[in-house]
Order: sequence, then C-alpha cells, then structure tokens
Amino acid sequence: MPMEFGQVLRRRRMIRSYDETRAVPPQAIDAVLTAALRAPSAGFTQGLSLLVLTTAADREAFWRLTAEAETAWLRGMRTAPVLILVWTSEETYLDRYAEPDKGWADRDPSRWAAPYWFVDAGMASMAALLSAVDQELGACFFGIPTDRISAVREGFQVPASQLSVGVISLGYPASAGISGSPPRRLRKPASSLVHHGTW
Repeated sequence: MPMEFGQVLRRRRMIRSYDETRAVPPQAIDAVLTAALRAPSAGFTQGLSLLVLTTAADREAFWRLTAEAETAWLRGMRTAPVLILVWTSEETYLDRYAEPDKGWADRDPSRWAAPYWFVDAGMASMAALLSAVDQELGACFFGIPTDRISAVREGFQVPASQLSVGVISLGYPASAGISGSPPRRLRKPASSLVHHGTW
C-alpha cells in the first residue's frame, strides 16, 4: 500500500549498502523511472536521459570505469543491484528555447539565471529518490568523478552531447548500513534557512 507523502519524506535516506540476496522487481524499477520522467521540465524540453544498469556485467563495467581506491563506501555501493545514470543535454534546452514560442533565437546560455538542464535533472533525481522510498527500496545519489565521465560515455556509448548529472543506486537496504555524513551532524533549524518578507 502506498505511503503517505509525509512518511516518504521522513523515511528518505541515502542508502550505501544493499541486500545482495534480493532482486528489485521490474515494476518497482519502472515506478522509479516513471517518477523521474514526471518531474518538472522547463519549456517541457524533456532533456533528461536515464541509463539503467541492471545486469551484473553492466554494473561491474561501470565500477571498473569509475572506481578509485577500494573503500568501505565502494564495497557497500557495489552491492546495489540497479544503477541509474542521470544525464542531461544543454543543447536540447538551448534548441527548445530558440523555438518560436520561446524566442531566444541566439541560443545564448547566459540568458539562463540557472542552468535548467541541471535544475530539471535534480528535480527528476529527487522524484526518483522519493519514489524509491514509496516502493520500499533504498537509494543513493552520487556523482561520477569528473575525470572518469569520458570513459563512462565511451564504455556505454553515451552521446558526447550528454552531460553527466550523477547516479542513483537502487535496491533493498542491507540490515547494517554504511553511514555517510556524520550521524551527529544536526539538522539546521528552518528559522536559519527560511526567510519571510526580507532576509
């Protein structure tokens, strides 16, 4: 039964170790991907692309192309049965906003106060992370080291126009998780982050 949205928000965590004995059902993967594709898209550009790695061979190829020194984090993340590589295309957004209904025919990226190709990809990633919780899965968002992105593009035949945003690991959480940020780091109070009327 689907969770209440507030419960999904409270339960969302970055999971760094997965139960290797449990495969993720295809319908759960589809639900996460569908959520990502339903996220907002500036100008309905739909410049997001997702590369889904579910076979052991594909996942091992990814880690071989990206992994650096062996760490506890890496050992935990290697247990994820699903990796979703998130890509976006600046060119697609510039093309879309040069169309007649938008009218920025010069395709100048400096017109954008924020690069919405990354903003939209971030929103899609959050939608995927929340959907993972709703599917009773664990997930973690992490980046590909910048010096390894070209190798990943080549290894998985990703077009050069695609910009790497990050990766979402997906699976059932292991009973003994690997911590990320220090567990005693306190959440900042909303009063220090939310400003009403003036800063």
